[in-house]
Amino acid sequence: MILCVGEILADMIGKNENGVFSYERRAGGAPFNVACGVKKFGAESAFWGSVGDDLIGRFLADFAQNHVGEAHVRLDATHNTTLAFVELDERGDRSFCFYRKDTADTHLEAVPRSLLERSGIVHIGSLMLSEQRGAQYAVDLAKRAHEAGKLVSFDVNYREDIFPDREAAVALYKTMLEIADIVKLSEEEYAAFGEEYVQKALKEKLVCVTLGEKGCKWLYRGKSNTLPTIPVKTVDTTGAGDAFYAGALSRLDALSKAEWTGETLDKVFAFANVCGALTTRSRGAIDALPSLEEVILAIANQGA
Repeated sequence: MILCVGEILADMIGKNENGVFSYERRAGGAPFNVACGVKKFGAESAFWGSVGDDLIGRFLADFAQNHVGEAHVRLDATHNTTLAFVELDERGDRSFCFYRKDTADTHLEAVPRSLLERSGIVHIGSLMLSEQRGAQYAVDLAKRAHEAGKLVSFDVNYREDIFPDREAAVALYKTMLEIADIVKLSEEEYAAFGEEYVQKALKEKLVCVTLGEKGCKWLYRGKSNTLPTIPVKTVDTTGAGDAFYAGALSRLDALSKAEWTGETLDKVFAFANVCGALTTRSRGAIDALPSLEEVILAIANQGA
């Protein structure tokens, strides 16, 4: 089972129709998106998070019960739910603006040991690193997961407007990257950390780098490969990276580290590429997730 811990929030996706700009409310939050994707792609998932006991929070808590294998979403009566306003350009690429100050997702309770014990991979969200309390929570959780013999996963998922500056964010991220066993970076994040850092400091980690329409690259113990993705008509890239990572983790969950050979990792990330690509065909991070059958068919067509 893959346990995802961290932010669950409402993506408010903007659109302009006939001169009127409005927002659609969709469930989101990177680790929550991953938990939903893992279930959709055929693996067991659980989510641990917190929302406000408010209109948006109750919507998200109900949504989680129907879209995650095992949902543990606490309603917090004293802190509001985080909102992420999302605007899309003509290519479907998105920009974010977060309404997130002392919100419920920064006040997570400790994950019970019993839940850790039932997990194979513990995936930790990155927004919590923007608060000192959350950064310590992430480190403590990663250490507890390792003590329980579990693999730790971390996605950088850098969001400029929740950190004071890029340098401060990079320093915080490095702490988690060097603890985790499996890490995900975007092409821009890979450049921010630098090739030398990734090649040396993260050599013993399984690193995957998303390259957008060019596919992805994986690196592990001195080996690497770049894999193309499939062409699609992109409508909205929101959640594409999370769908990609959910696809990867859903396949890695059934493998031991000893099975992380080049051939196996190629299969894992080829599957992940298709999961990410198909998610961009419509709006929303979770609503746009393809079914496992759609992914398998697209892979079959790709090889035909």
